[in-house]
Amino acid sequence: MAKSDKRVKITLECTDCKRRNYITMKSKINDRERLEMKKYCSFDRKHTLHKETR
Repeated sequence: MAKSDKRVKITLECTDCKRRNYITMKSKINDRERLEMKKYCSFDRKHTLHKETR
């Protein structure tokens, strides 16, 4: 059984190279829409926008 159904694991995908670089947690209750963050992409070697994938 899961530890808590309110917090879920999500995968972040780089918008430039389309690789899935990061895994993080988010709250289902507070953040209903998809998460977008600027993170470092080691394949592009620069900071790019990363979006949540399902």
